Amino acid sequence: MPFADILGHDRIIEVMRRSLRGGKTAHSYLFEGVPGCGRKKTALALIQALFCSALPDDACGVCPSCRKIEGGNHPDIHLLSPLPDKRDISVDQLREMQRELSLRPYEAPRKACIIDPAERLNISSANSLLKTLEEPPGNALIILLTENAGMLLSTVRSRCQLIRFAPLSPEHVLSLLERSGMASETAALVAPMCGGSLQKALELDNESLATRREAVLSGVGQMNINRIATVFDAAEELSGNRDATLELLDMLLSFFRDAVHLGAGSGEIVNSLVRPAIESIASKRSLPRNLELLERIYETRRAVQRNANPKLSLDHLFMNMADGSR
Repeated sequence: MPFADILGHDRIIEVMRRSLRGGKTAHSYLFEGVPGCGRKKTALALIQALFCSALPDDACGVCPSCRKIEGGNHPDIHLLSPLPDKRDISVDQLREMQRELSLRPYEAPRKACIIDPAERLNISSANSLLKTLEEPPGNALIILLTENAGMLLSTVRSRCQLIRFAPLSPEHVLSLLERSGMASETAALVAPMCGGSLQKALELDNESLATRREAVLSGVGQMNINRIATVFDAAEELSGNRDATLELLDMLLSFFRDAVHLGAGSGEIVNSLVRPAIESIASKRSLPRNLELLERIYETRRAVQRNANPKLSLDHLFMNMADGSR
């Protein structure tokens, strides 16, 4: 796939193309970002460009190497993931990968390996990987994919070039969903609610999502600091397990981003299907206040990701949101 097929990561793509043109690609990369944001697609595009026999800094898409990578059957690319019945990538799997990388490439100028997700390396397999990352056999390219680089051993991180992938914007997710054949109205519902992950967008239950969206907007609208029970009722009704709470916070982020856009004078919003509700959020608070709440929602999401109690986190957030007079 050519780099042009990757949306939302123009800066990263330009850095990679410069490295390819200068012949200075790293031996080991660590791609950090939410699943479904384009990390693996970018890794494959980099390998495809590196193996391509026609272009110096991109994949032509038609040479034999490009076609094999597109079809998932290139003999010099190795994908390393936990076995279906295992949680971790074992040291035995890692050693087998090392043995494969030590062999001469079949067709490409070098071998390549993608480890996904890298946080599933256990202590033994991660330690076994260190020497390979520092001096890959045969100039092999190793790309680790992770949601959170902090979950990897510091010795692994230090041997890789870290590249952080931002979540996809709702506009990019919408475009990709429509490209995949999803109806425009469904894509418009899902795109703002997936946290920048195309993978999550494709997995969302659209009907239940629409119902939950209405419940969230209703809960936000009814919260009142002078009637404190409404705040805790909303937190009780809308919280759930960690995944459900993260989905709720993604919705709130999307709503308040749109409210900030309206408050700043922009008429373009992502949640156009519920525009009156977004206008109500924007009109109840000043622009600085909505910007402050947007940051608080981000902070709450990060806290829940780090295993904070979902219900208590929402209680605290909703207390802040209920005081909407500023």
